[in-house]
Amino acid sequence: MEHLIAHCIGLGGVVYDCNLSSLILCRSVAVIKSNKDTRYGLDSIVTHDGAKFPCVALGDLSSFRQKFGADAYDQLDVIGIDEAQFFEDLYDFCREAADQDGKIVVIAGLDGDYLRRSFGSVLDIIPLADSVTKLTARCELCGRRAFFTLRKTNEKQTELIGGADVYMPVCRRHYVSGQAVIETTRSFLEESQQSQTVQCG
Repeated sequence: MEHLIAHCIGLGGVVYDCNLSSLILCRSVAVIKSNKDTRYGLDSIVTHDGAKFPCVALGDLSSFRQKFGADAYDQLDVIGIDEAQFFEDLYDFCREAADQDGKIVVIAGLDGDYLRRSFGSVLDIIPLADSVTKLTARCELCGRRAFFTLRKTNEKQTELIGGADVYMPVCRRHYVSGQAVIETTRSFLEESQQSQTVQCG
């Protein structure tokens, strides 16, 4: 039996797939998500196909056993973690839950940010995993497999929670050409703002 299943989602991939959905139907399951993600409320996760599951929203995974209750935790077969990239204690929690407590742990999270850099500690759990599935979406511009995400907004922070309003799944070709357009636009806007400041000053 697999105890740690990592679903590393290419930026723009689906956030939840059918594996956790099918596990929820036949076992004692608890789903955890980051309390940073308030898009659908703090008490549920919603898949891209509209399925809704109750969840526990936490700032860190180490508080899960206490919040869920020790007896209830002992009865769990499966722990699902959504938006895993937001949990700094992901590695330690997964190792303990799978290795010591015998839980099946299913992780869904982004493996990289919009700049294609490692995001959170999702990649750190791969050595712990019995299996890893990298999911992808379709490029919004050409329909090819989308491994990357373009951010549509000017925000530069790594953690910016959003959906299609903020991000666009794209293939490599459209990521590279899109990043060039975005960087040129940002540079132009910054130069324009600086020249306006100089003229006003």
